[in-house]
Amino acid sequence: MVNKASVTPFSSAWWLRSPHLQTLWPVYFKKRFALDLVDEQVELDDGDFIDIHWSKQQSEKAVLILHGLEGSINSQYANSTIHHLEQAGYRAVFMHFRGCSGRPNRLPRAYHSGDTGDLAFIIDHIKMKTGRYPYAVVGFSLGGNVLLKWLGETGAANPAEKAVAVSVPFRLHDAAARLEMGTSRIYCDHLMKSLRQTYIDKFKHIESPLEVDIHSLRSFWDYDDKVTAPLHGFSGVQEYYDRCSSRQFLKEIRTPTRIIHSKDDPFMFESTVPGVDELSSDIDMLLTAHGGHVGFVSNDVEGSYWFEHKLIEFLSAA
Repeated sequence: MVNKASVTPFSSAWWLRSPHLQTLWPVYFKKRFALDLVDEQVELDDGDFIDIHWSKQQSEKAVLILHGLEGSINSQYANSTIHHLEQAGYRAVFMHFRGCSGRPNRLPRAYHSGDTGDLAFIIDHIKMKTGRYPYAVVGFSLGGNVLLKWLGETGAANPAEKAVAVSVPFRLHDAAARLEMGTSRIYCDHLMKSLRQTYIDKFKHIESPLEVDIHSLRSFWDYDDKVTAPLHGFSGVQEYYDRCSSRQFLKEIRTPTRIIHSKDDPFMFESTVPGVDELSSDIDMLLTAHGGHVGFVSNDVEGSYWFEHKLIEFLSAA
């Protein structure tokens, strides 16, 4: 029997007990901050590019942020995380995955849940620009899966001093299945609509190597089998999910890492959460009973976001 992590105390807003309200409230009502960022187009070795954004905050400690599926600099969690990092004295750097910055990338390939190569390239780019590797990396959802996989792959050789992963789909098979069920279907429909449109917009400019009726793809399993897997060198969705799920890499992590996750995350099952025997001794797992997916709206007068406090707390600890 897997030994599950103990539940971390978290008092969710009394009017947002539902995991769906926790998930959706920040999307529509979270405060947006005015950010002053410097944009950079980073040229990749394969002829493609990635857009990143630099905070103007002067600090020796840069923190790289990775977004979730179909996310961007405009995602609510990206905006607030950059703001809070600046307030805490860090220099935030936001990385768009290929094709997510509002401009289609040049190559047929895009990004996926296990693509650690582009992350490693940007890590080295930050070192080249600033003279230092990023102090920390923060990943949300899909970006959290990429982050944990990269940390496990690199082990003791990883250059980051700390890492934080929020609402991670530890087992991609589970996320694909859970998002087909009940009310969670609303997230699947929304994200699938975005993925189909991204595919259409991209292949207006270049020829697609795939023969697929993109409009017929209604589930993540189908999309990843017909699009993600063949575009990125996998034999099919099963190999993609098997090789790229981050849960299998957790034991190899040697970077101090905080994972923030809710048992009621509507993007996955409670059983998706790894047991304590699957975690390396360098992982600090904060598992809450409530919080939804990248929600964690706390029960105070300001409706603050608990994960942001816990993120800064971990980065700032000696």
